[in-house]
Amino acid sequence: MYEYICNNWLEILGTLVGLVYIYQEIKASIYLWITGVIMPAIYCVVYWQAGLYADVGIQIYYIVAAVYGLLVWKFFRSKSGNTLHIKHLPLKKYPFYIGMFVVAYIVIVCLLLYCTDSDVPFLNALDTSLAVVGLILLTRKYIEQWITWIVVDAICVVLFIYKGIYFTAGLYALYTILAVYGYYVWKRKMEADE
Repeated sequence: MYEYICNNWLEILGTLVGLVYIYQEIKASIYLWITGVIMPAIYCVVYWQAGLYADVGIQIYYIVAAVYGLLVWKFFRSKSGNTLHIKHLPLKKYPFYIGMFVVAYIVIVCLLLYCTDSDVPFLNALDTSLAVVGLILLTRKYIEQWITWIVVDAICVVLFIYKGIYFTAGLYALYTILAVYGYYVWKRKMEADE
């Protein structure tokens, strides 16, 4: 165990930072975006070492999206001049986000199949393309982002166990449970704001 911890200290650090991140996300704290830069920077290295190349790419996307999310949450004002509140994704926007997922999935599968030696291209593309959509939903404070993360986190548990990234698999198992909890916390906040 000591040897495993010594050899995987970066993964363990990423797991601890990830716990802080999910706590901040559940609380809808703007500080989640700062933690959202640190955690993916750590996981870029962890996933590269595990050969999860699509997940390396999504970590870079997370860093960029975290900067965008911070700016949106800090400075965005609705048409009425209010700050951004938790809300439902309008039905008319579903086709756009589904289309975004499909395009991202196809592109990522092709990249993994033809540009890498990935042994899990379809599953890795699935979690990554769903995460692309989930993070955009989070930046706009759509409650449906939690449903996306429940699916992403469950897929990641399987993927990370298969790849031998056990601390991270444990983190994502916890994320799956906390995403369900986060959904209900945000739902209560949303109803209180109405």
